[in-house]
Amino acid sequence: MIKAIIPAICFVAIMTANAQGEPPFPQATISNGRITAQLYLPDPDHGYYRGTRFDWSGSILSLKTKGHEYFGQWFDKYDPKLHDSIVGPVEEFLKDDTSIGYGEDKTGDTFIRVGVGIVRKPAGETKYQRFNTYQIVDPGRWSVRQGTGWIEFTHELTGSSSGSGGYAYRYTKTVRLKKGQDVMVIEHALKNTGTKPLATAQYNHNFFVIDGKPSGPGNRVQFTFPLKSEQFNGGGAAEVHGNEIVYLKELQTGQSAYGEFQGFGTKASDYDIRLEHGVAGAGVHITGSLALSKLVFWSIRTTFCPEAYVDINVAPGNELKWAYTYQFYDLPQAASGTHPQP
Repeated sequence: MIKAIIPAICFVAIMTANAQGEPPFPQATISNGRITAQLYLPDPDHGYYRGTRFDWSGSILSLKTKGHEYFGQWFDKYDPKLHDSIVGPVEEFLKDDTSIGYGEDKTGDTFIRVGVGIVRKPAGETKYQRFNTYQIVDPGRWSVRQGTGWIEFTHELTGSSSGSGGYAYRYTKTVRLKKGQDVMVIEHALKNTGTKPLATAQYNHNFFVIDGKPSGPGNRVQFTFPLKSEQFNGGGAAEVHGNEIVYLKELQTGQSAYGEFQGFGTKASDYDIRLEHGVAGAGVHITGSLALSKLVFWSIRTTFCPEAYVDINVAPGNELKWAYTYQFYDLPQAASGTHPQP
């Protein structure tokens, strides 16, 4: 069930059909005069994304600023229940390749997906399959509020829900565009309203599609620490140079670059990432308020994605708040050595 609590004077939600003639999907637009962002709204019946891998809130189909587009469709096949048929800076709650409550309910075989609801694993499954789409037993309750330059999503899962296993929460995500700046902040608050601790991790997959240009020479992803990895496969196109991942060739269809990295410390200041697309002439600087717990990089021809994990541990009755800040900039500024700071 989704309940929209949005002042009519501020609401710019519309139902639109995509270019492939698919059914219309609920969405909303926010703007601060410099950035304009279109977001899909969570809806268990009509939403653009109805899979069980990613959190349903905050999916941005378009973000335009300074003459550049930062997001868009990066995949070929669309299916609302496919695990990765989703766009924009999307987030997943996952730790040690499993989900909260998985395998605990021996009777009903249900577990929870934060930002999705209560789901059921098929009989006989013994290990969580993150790329599968599970049956949704209870989608919880969604509510949405919006202003001119911000939108807030709240997802509530109650402890009285059948199959919750004592897990319950109120999860709030706010996408906010800073006034007069080329800056977006994604704010989170997770309140544990159940009887069991919420212990997991979260990362943002990002899925940048900058001006629709392919991943290739001129692309780079920069960190504040030297990257250490036992294994990095650059697909013959990308390499690790110190604290950077750089592209020497264009990734072709079917090729990918992937690696898991160490080198970061225990301070939140290490959550500091820059992505630059040389052909598009655009970049984005991402910082987080929590320390990194894991770092993954994945890219194909149509997108390049740093996946920075943070640990989430919330005891019953407690609440955790964290945020990610995105500053968008033109590449000539970065090339001159005067990186703008959020």
